[in-house]
Amino acid sequence: MSSGVSFDLGPALLFCPADRPDRFAKALDRADGVILDLEDAVAPANKPAARAALAEHPLDPARVVVRVNPPSTPDFAADLAALAATPYRRIMVAKADAALPAVPGFEVIALCETAAGVLDARDLAARPEVIALMWGAEDLVASLGGTSSRVRAGGYRDVARHARTSVLLAAGAAGVAAIDAVHLAIDDLDGLREEAEDAVASGFAATACIHPSHVAVIRDAYRPTPDEVAAARRLLSAATTGGAVFQHEGRMVDGPVLRHAESVLRRAAPR
Repeated sequence: MSSGVSFDLGPALLFCPADRPDRFAKALDRADGVILDLEDAVAPANKPAARAALAEHPLDPARVVVRVNPPSTPDFAADLAALAATPYRRIMVAKADAALPAVPGFEVIALCETAAGVLDARDLAARPEVIALMWGAEDLVASLGGTSSRVRAGGYRDVARHARTSVLLAAGAAGVAAIDAVHLAIDDLDGLREEAEDAVASGFAATACIHPSHVAVIRDAYRPTPDEVAAARRLLSAATTGGAVFQHEGRMVDGPVLRHAESVLRRAAPR
């Protein structure tokens, strides 16, 4: 988590189609937070029913985010109107960029998934209603006219890696949380684990996912091991007598290293 960021959802955020209310409770039970999706996961003809389902099948609003359609579409206003009949006040805005209109009464997770959105990430993060930024790879590449965010070996192409880094830095500079993108290969748990471990080591507050089997992998990646917790405690204990810069277990320690240890203990604390 970025220094100074308070984000009470995560680390595993599970997407659930908003037109599948039969899955709502199951999704919330399995994950740390659920993202009820009114955008890509719902066919245009099903969007009215999906909006109605939000009010008809309520969940704990403290653990729910609703992904709404892009502001450039008529569905955006319809989504916000439907949310007025629900307790949900935390939204994820698809394809957000600097043209995002004011959304009074809502906390916003800005989804930077277009070229414009990535370039506008810093301005979005500075808005008072924005509590987090998330990035998206596939829509980004589509906005550039590309065909795939990944190389054949499975890793991200440079343009996707640049977008991921840009969004993380913009969030950190503004003191808001950053959420890592979904891993689309459902059965590639090893690849997911590697990306989630990199996400937490880099400073992401959470990782989104599209399948329940991904939740445990993400949680494990974000949860420090007992050895890591013990080492962090020893280091912070030594800091009380070690001075500004000191040696500890064969390593030079200064302020940033101490903050790393503090981050480990924050992630180890029960939510």
